[in-house]
Amino acid sequence: MNPLLKEIRHNPLLWMLVFVPIVLIAEQVAPSSHTLLFVLAVLAIVPLAALLSHATESVAAKTGDAIGGLLNATLGNLTELIIAIAALQAGEYMLVKASIAGAIVTNSLFMLGASFLLGGLRHHVQEYNRAGGRLYSALLLMATVALLAPAAVADLDLAQGGMVSQKLSAGLAVLLILAYGLGLLFSLKTHKELFASEDHGKPGEETWPTGLAVGTLLAVTVLVALVSEIFVGSVQKAGETLGMSPAFVGFIIVSLVGAAAEMAVAFSAARKDRLDLSVSIALGSASQFALFVAPVLVLLSYVVGPKPMDLQFWPGAVTMVMIATVTSCFITTSGRSAWFVGALLVFIYAIFALTLYVVPPGTQA
Repeated sequence: MNPLLKEIRHNPLLWMLVFVPIVLIAEQVAPSSHTLLFVLAVLAIVPLAALLSHATESVAAKTGDAIGGLLNATLGNLTELIIAIAALQAGEYMLVKASIAGAIVTNSLFMLGASFLLGGLRHHVQEYNRAGGRLYSALLLMATVALLAPAAVADLDLAQGGMVSQKLSAGLAVLLILAYGLGLLFSLKTHKELFASEDHGKPGEETWPTGLAVGTLLAVTVLVALVSEIFVGSVQKAGETLGMSPAFVGFIIVSLVGAAAEMAVAFSAARKDRLDLSVSIALGSASQFALFVAPVLVLLSYVVGPKPMDLQFWPGAVTMVMIATVTSCFITTSGRSAWFVGALLVFIYAIFALTLYVVPPGTQA
């Protein structure tokens, strides 16, 4: 515990951890004070993300960037999975679907682009193993094709269109989970030599013991999940006050806050010229959400939801996911990046956010 306490004492950002118990108590004492809960939740998530960043880098230093990125993406997506399950129980399917599409777009455009931008501002040109980017982009492309299928069935106007869409979505969910498992087998077992990254770490860089780092990762992930649930509960009311649609809240707000911990790690790694870890976290998290989290939510909806959820998204969401996927495929073919490439990705994400805010789903007609 000494390295953890030392880090907290010497890092002023971690002093904000005091807001974690404060927001948990405030949620019990004043659950209707949504503005207060919103502010406290944001203040609590920031230091948790910083703490998760240090712990994940310690694990990645011992396991390699591929497994370290996979671990961080898994723990980061666990937070959003818990949030989505709570929304499923409440029947907020638009919020769930928006958070699924938003997580894919946010990770593959904003997180990847900001990593390129922040790393490029410190290093003239950065290189990374493009095999990992190609694999994740291919998985994302397959998942996007799966998202197109339910939308095509809906346009056929079948007599039992809703039932057909649900059955198709359940079958696609099983196929996506199988594809994700095979992707892990390919990258971590049978062809792991293709995804090895160069060691860009600085000699003598201080890391935590593995047991402490893993324990911190698990504990912080649970705390982030609890605080994020409070954040989502308060931001929905704030969205109604500010005129934000459930789609915008799920696509932008929930995705950004849910990925805060992963972003902290990816941005820090990019600044240290460990772009392999950044790409692994950004695209690995996006592909994991598309091929594992989204299908799991579909299957869980049969158990915890008021009715089964399908994978039929509104056309704008499918279009944004497709553009984000194709863009990430194109960007990662070279294995090199500079700050301007990252800026372009962030601008594309900003265009999506502005469009969704001004023209929410359902108003196009």
